[in-house]
Order: sequence, then structure tokens, then C-alpha cells
Amino acid sequence: MIYVNVDTDVKIAVEDLNPDGKKTILMVHGWPLSQKIFEYQKNVLPDLGYRVITMDLRGFGKSDTPAFGYSYSDMATDIYMVIKCLGIRNFTLAGFSMGGAIAIRYMSLYHGYGVSKLILIGAAAPSFIRRPGYPYGMTREQVNELINSAYIDRPHMAEEFGKMHFAKPQSQSLKDWFKYISFSASGIGTIQTGRALRDEDLRNELSSICVPTGIFHGKKDAICPLEFANVMREMIPNSKLFAFEDSGHAVFYEALEEFNETLILYTSD
Repeated sequence: MIYVNVDTDVKIAVEDLNPDGKKTILMVHGWPLSQKIFEYQKNVLPDLGYRVITMDLRGFGKSDTPAFGYSYSDMATDIYMVIKCLGIRNFTLAGFSMGGAIAIRYMSLYHGYGVSKLILIGAAAPSFIRRPGYPYGMTREQVNELINSAYIDRPHMAEEFGKMHFAKPQSQSLKDWFKYISFSASGIGTIQTGRALRDEDLRNELSSICVPTGIFHGKKDAICPLEFANVMREMIPNSKLFAFEDSGHAVFYEALEEFNETLILYTSD
């Protein structure tokens, strides 16, 4: 684990596996998790010659928790600072859920600096909540309930939200693993990024994505419905949708073998 100073008082925890790998992928986790969720990709990709970089977003995992600075633009800037510190170019940027939304903001804000391919995994985009002209996802009131629950009983909120990641029965141990990863988040980070999920709207930024984009999405996603992926497919130039038949939100685990095979094939072109 290394730590990258992205601001005077904020350090981001970064894991850099196989730095000499021939292909590089940078993976960004979702809400309210950490880089640990990519364990079942990190187990495989380095053996195939990949350099795998994962990071804890500010307020999550082992990264610092400032009081403020949790907009998508703030977190996209953290990604940029990590990229500059590591000196990586010509890499795949992959974001899961909220991490996918932040990856889109990175592409818009930094013109895709260094990125050769983008992968959006169950992305909470272009909007996590319903808006005029966009009748998909949760309502503002439902997200407010999640945020309010984080103020009162965050462990319970995280446990219940974690259950929504799966469309198929999972072992209790696996569900506990998700729960404990969520518990490693800070209250501030959970609440502040919950507000970002509620308030940010990326619809006007999708057309600016200038690299091939793979949209990986579970057909039974109960958190970010498949309609999200269909909208992104229509609005992102040079994008391709990979829909996983029996998977929910945690497609990187629930469709593990198919997901990893598709990821490897897509990044090998």
C-alpha cells in the first residue's frame, strides 16, 4: 500500500500490483465500499500480465477523511493526482457504481488524460436518481432516507444496502464480507458522497467521452437498473453494452467468471 498526497491534508491509499505489467487497469470502487471489493479481479489479472491499480476514495477504506470535498469533481481530481503520481498512461479506467460516475466526471474534467479505454461497471450514471426526462433509479426521497440512516445507524444501513447488490442467494460469509467492507467507510465519507450521488447529473457529459467504452451491467441490478446502461449506450460514442443475464449490481462477483473473461477480452483488443 502506498499513499498519494492529493491535497495538503488528504492522502489517498493506493495498491499497485505488478508495476511491471504490460497492461494497466485502474479500478475505482463504489458506495460505500473500498478497493477490497476487487479482490476477485486482483487474484487473476496480475498473472495475465496486468498492472492492477486500486484506490480507496477519500473517506473510505484506508484513505484520509476530510470534512469536505466529496463532489464528483473533487474525487475525479484525486484520481488525476494518483495517475500523475504513478506516471501511468495508456491505461484502462474502470469504475464500479459511484466509481463509474466519478470515472465519467474524470473523462469530462480531464479530457480522459491517460485513458485508452473506459469500463463502467454497474455505473450510477448518468443520474442515480429520477429527474425530469429521466424516470429511472431511486427517488430523491429514497436517497435522503439512506443518508438519514447513515446519521442514525450507519452499520444497519450499510448491511441492508449491501443485500441489494445481489440477485442470487450468496453465502452468509460473502454477505458479511461486503458488510465489513462497508463498515470500513467513514460516516462523513458515506454521508457526503451519498449527497453527491443524489445531486450530480452527468447526462451532458456522456457525449464528451472520447475512448472506447465497455458498459458492464447486470440485467437484474436493483440499485442501478439496466435502463442506466441503455441510456449510456445510446449517449456515449463508441460504447458497447455487456449485459450479464443473471447478475445484480455486484456483477464483478455475481457473474465472476463471465465478468473476468469479458474484461480480459475487452482490454486485450
